Amino acid sequence: MSDTSSPAALVLEDGRVFPGEAYGARGESFGEVVFCTAMTGYQETLTDPSYHRQIVVQTAPQIGNTGWNDEDDESARIWVSGYVVRDPARVPSNWRSTGTLDAALVDGGVVGISGVDTRSLTRHLRERGAMRAGVFSGEALRDRDAMVARVLQSPKMAGSELAGEVTTERAYVVPADGERRFRVAAIDLGIKSNTPRMLAARGIETHVLPATATIDDVLAVEPDGVFLSNGPGDPATADGPVALTRAVLEREIPLFGICFGNQILGRALGLDTYKLRYGHRGVNIPVIDVATGKVAITSQNHGFALAGEPGKPFDTPFGAAEVSHYCPNDGCVEGVRALDVPAFSVQYHPEAAAGPHDAADLFDRFAELMEGNR
Repeated sequence: MSDTSSPAALVLEDGRVFPGEAYGARGESFGEVVFCTAMTGYQETLTDPSYHRQIVVQTAPQIGNTGWNDEDDESARIWVSGYVVRDPARVPSNWRSTGTLDAALVDGGVVGISGVDTRSLTRHLRERGAMRAGVFSGEALRDRDAMVARVLQSPKMAGSELAGEVTTERAYVVPADGERRFRVAAIDLGIKSNTPRMLAARGIETHVLPATATIDDVLAVEPDGVFLSNGPGDPATADGPVALTRAVLEREIPLFGICFGNQILGRALGLDTYKLRYGHRGVNIPVIDVATGKVAITSQNHGFALAGEPGKPFDTPFGAAEVSHYCPNDGCVEGVRALDVPAFSVQYHPEAAAGPHDAADLFDRFAELMEGNR
């Protein structure tokens, strides 16, 4: 484990400074500071492309207990721009561990900070909202005003087009497990590794396409369905994926979207998006299905949301649609469903690793939608 005795600081754009000790790489990093309430799954969080250009605060007090392994990455790299923890584990203890979290952060060039009063920081973000911030350590550590000035020079999350920065450069195929039942074109807006695995387990061959894919690219796959992945950034900037989604809806190809993909489908159906005060990030967020009243405990990671009224049908260029799910905590839209074309989406993560798994059956629903469209 690297020396953590050197000072570091988390500096927010409103001038608040949280002192701590250097953790991970030394230097400076900038992003939107957000908090995640998950008590497990930090490796999946760090490697989730949806966290691109965000500084993640872990509300769980001790992080790093299970170290780092070679199996749980959700992508090929760590995507967070900074990492904030209270009490990092001194020694990892898990039979799957191949290294420490600290070493993984160093290898990934992620500037982190430990020893932070994360309870106070989280309360501050809940009251003031997510905002730009910077983590400073080593030679980058300087006087407060200079660090605040550096933070204020960094880009805001609102208006940022980030899916293009995390998407695959070229298409690739993940085969079905066993006999192929369906072929799906998955638009990579920041897709996680577990998504094609969940599809493969249901006999689905997944053709992962870049975020710049056109309707011709999709049709060339001859898909039974189209999947819109999770991803980072402001959905108001995703005009290309929205246009593609409309083209898919016009052809009545079965479509399923999650997280960022939910916002893309919502925009294609005519809904607006807006930025949440501090977002939903964690693995314990309740969602209510309007049709059944059933509550699912879900994994979420989003700072933007769709504007809409749960259960109330609305008109779209493709017929009627409705807000199908909502969060009882704040009324946030958690899903939409088209009533006249085969398309639905949810704001949460049915592929979530390390869980929960309440919503995993949505992949079965997608398969049923494709089966019924044949």
